[in-house]
Amino acid sequence: MDMNEVIRAEGLHKRYGTTHALAGVDLSVGRGTVLGVLGPNGAGKTTAVRTLATLIKPDSGRAEICGFDVVHDAVRVRAKIGLTGQYASLDEELTGTENLVMIGRLLDFPRAEAKARARDLLARFRLSDAAGRAVKTYSGGMRRRLDLAASLVNRPEVVFLDEPTTGLDPRARNEVWETVRTIVSEGASVLLTTQYLEEADALADRIVVFDQGRVIAEGTADELKAGAGRQTLVVRAAEAHRTEQLTAIVTRLTGERPDVSDSGLVSVPVPDATVLSALVRALDEAVITVTELALRMPSLDEVFLNLTGHTAETADEKIMEGSPA
Repeated sequence: MDMNEVIRAEGLHKRYGTTHALAGVDLSVGRGTVLGVLGPNGAGKTTAVRTLATLIKPDSGRAEICGFDVVHDAVRVRAKIGLTGQYASLDEELTGTENLVMIGRLLDFPRAEAKARARDLLARFRLSDAAGRAVKTYSGGMRRRLDLAASLVNRPEVVFLDEPTTGLDPRARNEVWETVRTIVSEGASVLLTTQYLEEADALADRIVVFDQGRVIAEGTADELKAGAGRQTLVVRAAEAHRTEQLTAIVTRLTGERPDVSDSGLVSVPVPDATVLSALVRALDEAVITVTELALRMPSLDEVFLNLTGHTAETADEKIMEGSPA
């Protein structure tokens, strides 16, 4: 295992009945980085996390965390990792402090050290004011931050975050993102699973894309978006009666007939960004004022459509109820 790697997996397989939850997964995470694992429900993301976190054993293949084999050195691996699942694993009747102290005690921290660690984590995640309140009174974002804090009690080198923002509103999601950035800035490495390209884009240094238990693509967010196809030019005239003229200009510049929405938004795929400057000049010559003008990168569904032949939503529909993720 490379000294700059904290996670390496090679050829991981896991079957549940006739379902291949993992069908030969290879991945690696560099020290001090975030690897985003992107994929629809049922793609194998959670199974991969559970395997790497020693919660289940692979049928074949091998993986190491910080140089320790996840099967043969599971106890040592567990001392190196923290795990936050899709749902907060907290006792809602206990206070924030009591939850963290309990975890510290389960990790054999002396009581005084467990209390000190709890105070430190609550302060870092801006939960000190709520430390004495029962968790059942916390908002969704506060619960997720406390859950993240719980995964850091043992000062792990590697943190697994399995869809940490599922079900959160935008404000709470942004709070969790800031927390993840804090974790990384303090030296931990993170494997983050998510269904949201924008989340991986915001947090991950590199991304692997899962589908049907396999890694089907790898790269930065920009590389994956670029690989999904051409960018889309969107433009809207300030005066509705100029839409037809605007459409004619866009057609002339791109060689393709654009789509025009009922609201007058003109959109067309383009191979590169050079058309944008040409359009600006043409609009100036025609004295057309616009209220919207942009090049949009492919959406999450466009990435999946390009990589798998189906959208993320279609993939979700194919997953049988109760099948492993």
